[in-house]
Amino acid sequence: MEGSDFLLAGVLFLFAAVAAVPLASRLGIGAVLGYLLAGIAIGPWGLGFISDVDEILHFSELGVVFLMFIIGLELNPSAKLWQLRRSIFGVGAAQVLLSAALLAGLLMLTDFAWQAAVVGGIGLAMSSTAMALQLMREKGMNRSESGQLGFSVLLFQDLAVIPALALVPLLAGSADEHFDWMKIGMKVLAFVGMLIGGRYLLRPVFRFIAASGVREVFTAATLLLVLGSALFMDALGLSMALGTFPPHPHNRHCGCATGGK
Repeated sequence: MEGSDFLLAGVLFLFAAVAAVPLASRLGIGAVLGYLLAGIAIGPWGLGFISDVDEILHFSELGVVFLMFIIGLELNPSAKLWQLRRSIFGVGAAQVLLSAALLAGLLMLTDFAWQAAVVGGIGLAMSSTAMALQLMREKGMNRSESGQLGFSVLLFQDLAVIPALALVPLLAGSADEHFDWMKIGMKVLAFVGMLIGGRYLLRPVFRFIAASGVREVFTAATLLLVLGSALFMDALGLSMALGTFPPHPHNRHCGCATGGK
């Protein structure tokens, strides 16, 4: 997609959102449905203003990344990732495993092969991160306990994509010498390395940046963190939303305020 075409697509997205979302909210059907209707209207199955969906896929994925980043900032500051570990790996794991098992069982009752039923059950057990987070924001659940549980479940679902992708070729009977287990292991190690690096390296870096007192540089560094993490996850073949896992650069982490100059 050329630069001018990409800019035109962005303008169309914004125009459709500005036109459809307030109307949907006024009608009481919610902003999420408004976004969906706007996308259908300008997409290839509507007016056809946007025809090449694959070309703008990353554009929409970045929207989810920024939304998850904002939700992370709005969550209760005391509920850090480590403190949410029981919710993520407890409630989140229970939701994915139980839902996948139940849905796979239902699919098997409809004469699906058990391999296809398992893959279908895992896929249906996942939620739309963009829709769920937007609904949470609309209902003011971000800082509530239920909102943090919901956020934890969404994070675990993004993590569950990694083993799910490894499981698909096994169930398809293609787990032979061509299946690169080393590549999957490197992806997991790279993700863990990003978590560790984000936990212990970002704070001194942002403290140094914030010490300059130039708010624009701090904002630029934050954008660099979000976009860089998202691109790193995309390069690993994982969900861009996983790039929101590094600690958010709150002022309390930097030890100083970012007063503008």
